[in-house]
Amino acid sequence: MQNQICGGALSLPEPPPEGHPQRTVPNAIRYHLIFAMISNSPTLRYTATDHPLYRVMQQRIAIIDGAMGTTIRSYGMTEANMRGDRFKNADKDLLNNGDLFSLTQPAMICDIHRRFLDAGADIIETNTFSATGIAQSEFFVEDPREHGGRKDPDFYAGILENSFLNDLAWEINEQSARQCRQLADRFSNETGRQRFVAGSIGPLTVSLSNSPDADDPGFRVVTFDQVLKAYKHQVRALIAGGSDTLIVETIFDSLNAKAALVAIREVYDEDGLTAKGTELPIMISAAVGLGGETMISAQTVEAFWNAVAHVRPISVGLNCSIGPDLMYPFLAELSQKADVAISAYPNAGLPNPLSPTGFDLEPEDMGRFLGGFAQDGLINIAGGCCGNTPDHIAAIARALEHKQPRPLTAPAVAA
Repeated sequence: MQNQICGGALSLPEPPPEGHPQRTVPNAIRYHLIFAMISNSPTLRYTATDHPLYRVMQQRIAIIDGAMGTTIRSYGMTEANMRGDRFKNADKDLLNNGDLFSLTQPAMICDIHRRFLDAGADIIETNTFSATGIAQSEFFVEDPREHGGRKDPDFYAGILENSFLNDLAWEINEQSARQCRQLADRFSNETGRQRFVAGSIGPLTVSLSNSPDADDPGFRVVTFDQVLKAYKHQVRALIAGGSDTLIVETIFDSLNAKAALVAIREVYDEDGLTAKGTELPIMISAAVGLGGETMISAQTVEAFWNAVAHVRPISVGLNCSIGPDLMYPFLAELSQKADVAISAYPNAGLPNPLSPTGFDLEPEDMGRFLGGFAQDGLINIAGGCCGNTPDHIAAIARALEHKQPRPLTAPAVAA
């Protein structure tokens, strides 16, 4: 097996040629009760204000990194590069499984993290956006729909018991966190400025809020408990790898996000982090559409905040889906409603297949837009999502260097 911690030589490929059963939906009341118990738990001691990242955000706007997928594409990797020896016999194409590069091309992934840190990032995210057994099954398990079947809770019950997928998900999360940890510590020591690792928890490839079957609106392909189980496995591995914080991001379905947040809480309680006072702070970020609603669950910004405020995250914000100009009014509303730090890492404009990054905005454009966010006192964390390269993050960092962060007030502490 290759060395999966940073330090190996980066070998790039030649540039590619030109043109190349029974429904089991959880009772919503049950989970509202769970959230209420979490919010009022006498054992919960929220200590975000003691975390070094909170102190950074009091003093200046923290910079979060950019788009892993966009930057990977600039390296010209091929299907063979993705597979390596380990996955050479995989039945499905794997090139779009970007998280897997943390195992098969660790030198490239480490180089990308290094470039974002060089660009000025205070926070680098693990390459784990799709690192659950549920999401990885898209690349390694035959789709029953190809033979007249359908994905349903019985199908995902098998996925969650699949030892290959469980081991793979754990390895991607732990190794990616270790890669980030090594580089963040190296830059912290060399520059005297602390850098942070955010364990990335993505939205999954399934929805708990919507049915994929127009003729059966009550059907769900997966249950809340199944999503919860997949997320708990991911959370434990991200913690084992050395993450500083956990970020539940690109939320298009608030019920999926709730499963991730319950997973984090249960891991903290079951694994003793709550009792020891070593909980990792939680960052939350939603993806909204042109009307300002989450993409599938269709919550307004205010409704979204009300749905997650009980978690007492260290930050809440918006990312992906739209560019900074279209994001502005919704971010302004969230900044007014929420009493925690605000993050913004929008796409580099709208998709544009003629652009080298696939998106409209150049680095200086992103710097100008996010500089405007800061000028209006909206943000504590800034960066970029799809289409944002290390050059974009460097431009954002320059634009925000002398801008003041949005004022923070200490979050409430449970009694």
